[in-house]
Amino acid sequence: MSAKDLRPETQVTAAGANVSSAPATAEQKPPRLEVLPRDLSAYRRGNTGVDYVHRFASGRPGPHVLINALTHGNELCGMVAVTGLLDAGVRPLRGTLTLSLANVAAYESFDPERPFDSRQLVHNLNRIWSDAELDGTEDSPELRRARELRPIVAAPDHLLDIHSTSQDVAPFWVYPGHARNGEAALAIGHPSVHLVMPQGLGSGTPLIQFGRFGRADGQGVALVVECGQHFLQATSATAVEVTQRFLAHFGLVPAPAARARAAQRRFELLQTYVIRTPEFRFARPCEGFEAFARGELIATDGATELRAPCDRCTVLMPARAAIVGREGVYLTRPIDEAPET
Repeated sequence: MSAKDLRPETQVTAAGANVSSAPATAEQKPPRLEVLPRDLSAYRRGNTGVDYVHRFASGRPGPHVLINALTHGNELCGMVAVTGLLDAGVRPLRGTLTLSLANVAAYESFDPERPFDSRQLVHNLNRIWSDAELDGTEDSPELRRARELRPIVAAPDHLLDIHSTSQDVAPFWVYPGHARNGEAALAIGHPSVHLVMPQGLGSGTPLIQFGRFGRADGQGVALVVECGQHFLQATSATAVEVTQRFLAHFGLVPAPAARARAAQRRFELLQTYVIRTPEFRFARPCEGFEAFARGELIATDGATELRAPCDRCTVLMPARAAIVGREGVYLTRPIDEAPET
């Protein structure tokens, strides 16, 4: 029996007349803007022929590692990590290091009065990495940028894509459920929370599923790290640390000081629910990592109910607002805790 056979079916039914629901998420308070965008014009001219992409070869045998930031324009922590490496003049001890600032156009649209709006201009740059999208005729700033970056993303052996979250939740990894990804994330050890995608994301093709990274018989580690809430200093500090540990894992930089290792918690993605109506609402306030019993109402979406498909169904990445066509919530279940090493 396959892992797919063991997955419970998500319960989506017509909503009952007496169901009450909460706002799309917990009461929305203005975020603390501890980190703000900086001028990136000094980083525009790299050495790859693609703007905002810099590559450094050591001249010694070793892997080629790509660190990608700003896939979403308001996720500032990756910008801090990548510009920090560039400003410090970090060069790989072996192999090749490529540093990329992906969606600078969206980043430059940032408005502190509407800090969540600069996530994207038209398309979600982290859902368009299929051949069909990249080879298609549709046009947008994000599609043009993805087509520019395509040879950059195809080149490395390993990939870290740095992200952050709307809500202030614990950092976590996200990766396709290939053994090579889990082994690397567990070996790095921080963050200690893992979102494993056995069947992929289900709402488009993210960067970490591009080409061979998305194939079970492919090679190379491809991880997303969600570092915490977009605009907090602690989130940027996490991005810097995880980037250093990722590079050290592959031998490109010296190993940092050891940190106390937390027990690893893993969650399996069951479904990515995409919002269908402006009436999408959670049954109770959700920020992330709330657990629901089997059959418990999680959200309503117009005349549809979204109910937990299993016990301990854990929600991740709940939407702040009901935007039709965007992801409303990830439904997951806990995997037995991985042993400490």
